[in-house]
Amino acid sequence: MNLELTIEDTRWQGLEPLAARAIRAVLDYCDLDADLCEISLLACDDPRIAELNAEFREKPTPTNVLSWPAEELAPDQPGQSPLPPEPDFTGEIALGDIAISYDTCAREAAEAGKPMDDHVTHLIIHGTLHLLGYDHIHDADADLMEAVEIDILGKLGLDDPYNA
Repeated sequence: MNLELTIEDTRWQGLEPLAARAIRAVLDYCDLDADLCEISLLACDDPRIAELNAEFREKPTPTNVLSWPAEELAPDQPGQSPLPPEPDFTGEIALGDIAISYDTCAREAAEAGKPMDDHVTHLIIHGTLHLLGYDHIHDADADLMEAVEIDILGKLGLDDPYNA
């Protein structure tokens, strides 16, 4: 897998193996060849992610994770599985970009009483699923996305984050 990691906040040191494991778990679940897939991950802080959230979602507040898919893969009907991504002319599959904020992740993990690594793993899985066309706008889509997240996290030996 081609993971382009940009660390803007030094508190994210050591993120690369955790991120690679989480992303690979999603790609395996979706039966995608990880060696063909490309993802960019920005590891930042709350001020930076608030800036991105304002620019791209018109919400000038920090959030935990943002995703920008390289292509639209959402299904036609709520609750259906997304379309599979297609390789480009080089055979590679550009999936898109993810940004994750240390401050919000650390606060949420502490509030939930869970290890930071587990929470970050969940959020990177969540962000990667967004790149693959999963969403939670409609209830049926949210149910599907949560079920997929729970399944992937379970395969990694992590608890269901929605049943805490």
